[in-house]
Amino acid sequence: MKFDTNSETVVAALSQDLTCKLFPPELQLIPNMNDIYELELAFYEKLILSNVELIRNSAYFAQVGDKFTRHFLMCTGESLKLPDHSSSRLKSFFEKNIFRTGYATHGLFPYRGKFHPQMIKGLMNVMGIKPGDTILDPMMGSGTVLVEASLMGIRSVGIDASPFCCFMTKTKLDALNMSLIRARSALENYEDVFTYFQKRVGKPFQATKSPRIKKSNNIVNVMEEVAEYATSKDRQTLMDKDQDTLNTYNFLLLSYLDSAGYAERSARKTHLDQFRSILERYLFVAEKIQKVMAGLELEPATAEVFEGDARKLSLDDNSIDGIIFSPPYSFAIDYLANDSFHLNFMGIDCDALHEKMIGLRGRNLSEKYRYYREDMDKVISECARVLRPGCFCTIVIGTNNNQLGKVFGISSDEVKGLHEIMIEMAAGYRLKPVKVMSRPITGISNTMRREFILILQKRFY
Repeated sequence: MKFDTNSETVVAALSQDLTCKLFPPELQLIPNMNDIYELELAFYEKLILSNVELIRNSAYFAQVGDKFTRHFLMCTGESLKLPDHSSSRLKSFFEKNIFRTGYATHGLFPYRGKFHPQMIKGLMNVMGIKPGDTILDPMMGSGTVLVEASLMGIRSVGIDASPFCCFMTKTKLDALNMSLIRARSALENYEDVFTYFQKRVGKPFQATKSPRIKKSNNIVNVMEEVAEYATSKDRQTLMDKDQDTLNTYNFLLLSYLDSAGYAERSARKTHLDQFRSILERYLFVAEKIQKVMAGLELEPATAEVFEGDARKLSLDDNSIDGIIFSPPYSFAIDYLANDSFHLNFMGIDCDALHEKMIGLRGRNLSEKYRYYREDMDKVISECARVLRPGCFCTIVIGTNNNQLGKVFGISSDEVKGLHEIMIEMAAGYRLKPVKVMSRPITGISNTMRREFILILQKRFY
């Protein structure tokens, strides 16, 4: 049977490979790129970076000619040491996302709502951030921007109101190059280590179908021993032995808090078994990235972590080369409630912290929204102040249309998205949108399904 002209056109069109049209044959993409925004970022990386820069810091390419990229080498191999009882679905998830999230120390602690590290790497590249520049995350959460920047040779500053986020981020950064000798010994003697932390920290509540976090009246400040090192001397001037003690203590403490959270949520394994499995996984992750860094002769760049307020940054005007942050999705996620278990363990006054957390202030939806807008206007104003003219500020934000619809008393379809509101605010502070992308959200799709990537440039006047 002879094809007609239309059939021939269809066959000719379908025989084309989109990636071959977008990228030259010497550039091979990372496997499992399924989202449009990833293809967009890869395309911009190709336009902005030289081949040498692609090999060093690209997020979405596996090979440039006959050379593998650092990102590909960093991510290959087993991504995570999962427990034996892990489901095939969970194992499949980590295998599929090995280049997105399952590398370096990003996987330490399951913090809710954190960035995809691969996306952050791509965004820093398309913002023109180079090794030696300084990137800021004024709401750093679990520290993804800082860890990724360190691996790319980019200096970073991270700020968060939560002491737990600061502790978690410092521990992830230290794990990139800390000595693991004592941590390995701790794994061999995990029962003694577990008993030590149980006495110092306390025990989690027994797992129930609907676990409730309560504040103990006998909380021990688990940071006491760390403070003996951190406050007696400047952290940068600690002797090697003291620094090793501090790093190991924090590493083990984060492992214990992680295991306590699991024990609180599930009775499938004992708390002791959870601790052993998590400490084993933490060590695996740290050992893997340290071996890769040694093989690539990669020295992490300087990262500074501060407890503070994004509405009032302690930074000089025009001192930052780029900003990436993700503000709270209005009041869709109560980050304080998610972290209350660990904050309580650390002896933090959650009521006092509540008043500092953007998106939590207010008694009802309407009041929460009003405070949220006021707070975010201050944050964007501060970002514009510290950013150098001509440089870029990227905001990653989702919209909870159902909640906002209730605030305004209108249909969710009529709601103006938070990303649109952020763009309007930014315009008042010389921040002009140069690119808006969207990406699907996984994990909280019942709350919101997409988030937006806003790349804003600070005008010179």
